[in-house]
Amino acid sequence: MNETAPLDTPAVRLLREAGVPHSTYFYTYEEGGGTAACAKELGLDEHAVIKTIVLEADGKPLIVLMHGDMRASVKELTKFAGAKAIIPCSPEKAEGYTGYEVGGISPFGTRMEIPVYMEETILNLRKVYINGGKRGFLVGMDPYDAVKLLHPAIVKVGSARAT
Repeated sequence: MNETAPLDTPAVRLLREAGVPHSTYFYTYEEGGGTAACAKELGLDEHAVIKTIVLEADGKPLIVLMHGDMRASVKELTKFAGAKAIIPCSPEKAEGYTGYEVGGISPFGTRMEIPVYMEETILNLRKVYINGGKRGFLVGMDPYDAVKLLHPAIVKVGSARAT
């Protein structure tokens, strides 16, 4: 995707208004390609491409930020969230909660305030790449700037993704 003007998504507006330094990256969105396809096209380490996962804990939305090459343990997350059950969110509900289309969901500038949980090892990275609010669009930033904006619960729920 070759666009010269930065996108004006709610996520980008929030970053700009907060004065958060960030860079923008465009790629060709591939249905079902996930972070692997995006990282390959942009020449990035998939570990630094952060997924925004929308789940429901006891019927209420939550977001988990996880390395692209890892999965989040729902069992561990349930303990951290103090929930009885955490289940995947339907695409329609995820879009309703966030205001973003699945495949382009950003944790920044969501339609409603949603609790965020961040895998602690994300903070070991110098730069992360997170969806900027549209399919085929990432923002690069210092992970500590994401913490300042999102105030996430820092958790250890990541594990190697099954191959």
